[in-house]
Formats: sequence, C-alpha cells, structure tokens
Amino acid sequence: MDPTPVDRPARRTLRGQLFPESPRHFRWARHTQVVLRSLHIAAMALVVGGIPFGADSHTLRGPILITLTSGVLLLAVDVAKDLATLSQGSGVAVLLKLGLLGVGVLQPTARLPWYLAATLVASVGSHMPGSWRHFSFITWKVVRRPD
Repeated sequence: MDPTPVDRPARRTLRGQLFPESPRHFRWARHTQVVLRSLHIAAMALVVGGIPFGADSHTLRGPILITLTSGVLLLAVDVAKDLATLSQGSGVAVLLKLGLLGVGVLQPTARLPWYLAATLVASVGSHMPGSWRHFSFITWKVVRRPD
C-alpha cells in the first residue's frame, strides 16, 4: 500500500503571525475599542484637568490606573490585529504620545505641558485621514485603507 500524503496546513512563522498579509479581524474589536477609548479619554481628562488644581499622583491614582489600563488594552487590540500598525502613522502617533507622557513622568514639576502635548498628539493621531493613519514609515506608502 502506498501511503497517501496528508494535506497539512502551511506552517505559520513568527513573522507571519506578527505581520499578517492583511490585518486580523475580531468581531468584538470595534465595540471593545469604542468602550476602552471612551474610558481612556474620560480618565485622561481627569488626570490632565486635575494637575492645574494641584492634584498629586496619589489623588489621581484611580484615573491614572484607568488611563494606563485602557491605553494598554487599546494598544493590545491594535497590535493583535497587526504589529505593523506600530510602523504606520497611527502607531507612530501612539509611540510619540507615550514618549511625551514618559517625559512628563520623569519631570513631575513640568508634567502639565508634556501631558497636554501628548493629548494633542493623540487627538491628531485619532482624527488624521486614513492615508496618514495607514502610511508606513517602513515601505514609505499607504499600506492599509480604513474599513
């Protein structure tokens, strides 16, 4: 008897998993992102709004934790779809925002201007046209169009 070859699915490489040919689609992602983004904006508003009134990090602990948690989860959803997001306009805006926030953490006496700058970058990043959001700084072209 001749053994017949069994069709096996193509082996998935780590590169293929991290950078799929087209972004993964999760049915729950859009609704989850809307809820997380709303929480993120409200909590960040409390943090940025509390600073001029003298609120310290202990007083702002709750809003800071909500901001951090919702931000990490938002980033996780985007990266789960396609890690290449971080090399596109929207991902670069997120990384720049994180850098500005980091400087604000390192300079607590001057954190308000840094947090405001991060808020402005986040606003532009969220509202820029799709051709900017999906512009790849690696391939130097638009790689993804909005859904």
